[in-house]
Amino acid sequence: MGSKQIAQETFDDAVQENITEFEMDPEEAVREAVQQFESQGVDLSNIVKAVRPPASENGQRQKHQILLTLDALGSAVAESDVAELPEQLSAFAAQCKEQLAFRYLAGQNGAYPVVFSACQLASGDRDLLLQAFSTLSALLDGQPDLLDAAGRELLLRTLREQREDAEMTLAGIRCVRHACLKHEQNRQDFVKGGILPLLTGAIIQHGNSADVVRTAASALRIMTFDDDIRVPFGHAHDHAKMIVLENDGLRVLIEAAKAFTDNSGVLSELCATLSRLSVRNEFCQEIVDLGGLNFMVTLLADSMEHPDVVKQVLSAIRAVAGNDDVKDAIVDAGATDLIVLAISHHLGNPQICEQGCAALCMLALRKPENCSVIMEGGGALAALQAMKAHPREVAVQKQACMLIRNLVSRSRDFSRPILEMGAENLITEARAAHRDCDDVARAALRDLGCKVELRELWTGQKGSLAQ
Repeated sequence: MGSKQIAQETFDDAVQENITEFEMDPEEAVREAVQQFESQGVDLSNIVKAVRPPASENGQRQKHQILLTLDALGSAVAESDVAELPEQLSAFAAQCKEQLAFRYLAGQNGAYPVVFSACQLASGDRDLLLQAFSTLSALLDGQPDLLDAAGRELLLRTLREQREDAEMTLAGIRCVRHACLKHEQNRQDFVKGGILPLLTGAIIQHGNSADVVRTAASALRIMTFDDDIRVPFGHAHDHAKMIVLENDGLRVLIEAAKAFTDNSGVLSELCATLSRLSVRNEFCQEIVDLGGLNFMVTLLADSMEHPDVVKQVLSAIRAVAGNDDVKDAIVDAGATDLIVLAISHHLGNPQICEQGCAALCMLALRKPENCSVIMEGGGALAALQAMKAHPREVAVQKQACMLIRNLVSRSRDFSRPILEMGAENLITEARAAHRDCDDVARAALRDLGCKVELRELWTGQKGSLAQ
């Protein structure tokens, strides 16, 4: 994706020029404009790639359809036409959901104040407010900057006052999710406004609603993200601690899982959130004590055919294995065989291979007894097969190298069988292909007893070689 940006107007002018100057038909004109800008490294993800309607008889340039729909919604809001509002909200939301470019163009042309005003107009009508929140959610998707303090307060107030209404709760939380993804300030403001107890409370209150539980768990997880590149240091760790210590988050999530033993989608979401909350040794232990490990292992066994679920469970096991005592509990629960099976069964999936190797790597760290279990279960062979299957995936190569290193660092008897599996060549190839693999690959080769040639980098100064 390119890093340069252009305005919608610039793209529209290029398309129109292709039609008038070069006599292209509309579809060809759009294709040519797209190719022209992308060849210059321009990011067109926010651009509506369509021909704008021709100018009217008086020469006035026409608008893209999303802006015409926004105008109609704006007229209904300005006239407080509650009867007309449902149809206009529905039409605008549908177009926003089609693609980011549509909602971006609308957002750049004043859509947020219009939709927020619609939410205010609908405050006394439950069904209309639901529709207005749905429209707000669609507009905020990928555009968290649009939300202002008034919108945040409206969402928080509605979630408090309508907490017994599952549909309203779901609609509000969806808006919160979109507003907080990749937006650190919104996260901090929502947390200060009391969103965390509202989210855990929603899971408790509506524990029989798969949609509410899944969406609220996802929103909790987003509060622990550090994904806003504009902010050097976020509050992800603090938010995770608040969810656990002040809102009993681990118990809430694990208890919620009991109602959805046959719903892999909900369980996968709960697993993903638990992994984000495993930021302290005692939190990892608490997850085990509350029965979280048992449900993860069962879910992994039951969902082996669902790669998305498998990836999330492996990530969660990797996270809780940060606690040395929990490592033993995971091995005792028979998870190692399931992890190896997951890697082998999904050998073509680089994310599962990465997470599987990483989970085994954590289980092997400082635990010679666990290394024996992993070796007997075929863990080393599975890791090497993953390396062979994904030579260009640096994350897979790194995790596999670290696993091999952990297996032999305190159990040198495993070096020979692992070398006989072809480890040396695979690790050497990884080191040569990926600069990021150099350190871990060299450590693995050294601990396997192989001769390690130090890579020399010429620094450009006479007599100066850097290892």
